[in-house]
Formats: sequence, structure tokens, C-alpha cells
Amino acid sequence: MFSRKFFNLSFLIVFLPFLLSSCGTGADARKFPPDPNLRVQKNLEEGKGFRLMDGIKKNKSTTYEFASSNELWRASLDTIDFIPLASVNYSGGIIITDWYTNNENNNENIKISIRFLTNEIRSDALDIKVFKKICNSNNICKIKDGSKDLIKELKKKILKTAKIYEEQNKDKKFKPYKGTKLKN
Repeated sequence: MFSRKFFNLSFLIVFLPFLLSSCGTGADARKFPPDPNLRVQKNLEEGKGFRLMDGIKKNKSTTYEFASSNELWRASLDTIDFIPLASVNYSGGIIITDWYTNNENNNENIKISIRFLTNEIRSDALDIKVFKKICNSNNICKIKDGSKDLIKELKKKILKTAKIYEEQNKDKKFKPYKGTKLKN
């Protein structure tokens, strides 16, 4: 009993590739260039293939991804531009500032974290956290959640600025239709 199952399984493994190779629809050789490099190029242009080494560039230059078209991202960076940034990751959707203190109170620092939940300009698109670090004269510090008022103020400023950027962007993209006029 065991040997029969083993035979059936081995038969499938050995002959299945041969059976499946004849399932293609066939290609007309007259429509494809004889040079393999040209065939590869044609397939890539038509979206029928991929290259494994596309990620490795010969000149090894770094490509940078800028988020200039995302109004919410630009507005956030413009709003907190007075604070040094510790970490910014557009693809991860997060901005983290460094600890910041103003000249009035050197014992109190703030740190802001902005996480993007969506690219749409709406009130629930941002998750903003403000941390407050208060140090005493012995340099012993306590970190706690920051002011809810500051979070509301930051969110309001970012959303208002993003809406302005969105309107400016719409004005740039607007192109009147230059087709034929409809007859009444």
C-alpha cells in the first residue's frame, strides 16, 4: 500500500512539469526579436518581466525620496521647523524631534512625535504626542506627557497649513479644458 502511494507521488513530481509545460498558448516567433537582450527589453517595457538586480545601481549613488507633494507632511515640517529633528521617516510616516528648550526655562524640555495615520487632511490623520522633561538642580529629570493644549494647537496649525498647501497645489494643477464648445 505504501509503495503504491509513493509511486503515484513520485510519478506526479517527475512528470508534472512536463505536463504543465505544454499548457502555454504559444507565441508567434515573428513578433519577437531574435536577440535575447531585445526580447528582455521588450518584455520589461510591456510589463511582462522583472529584473532581480534593479535595486543595485552601478554608480552606487543614493536616491532620495522627497515628500513635497504630501501637504500634511510639508505642513508638519513647517510647523515644527524651530525644533531640531531627531528622526524623520517619510515611508514610515513619523517625525520625532530632539529635546527642545527655550531660553526662558532651561529646566524644562519638550519632545514632539508626529505619526501620520493617513495622507488625507482631516483631524484624525495625525497622532501627535508631546513629552515634557523637567529637571531639577541636581540634574534629576522626570518625563511626562505634555500639554493637551499644545497638542491641539499643533494639530490645528498643521491642518490649517496643509489645507492652504492643498489649495495652492490645486491651483497649480488646474488646466482649463480646451476642447470644442458644445452647441446649444
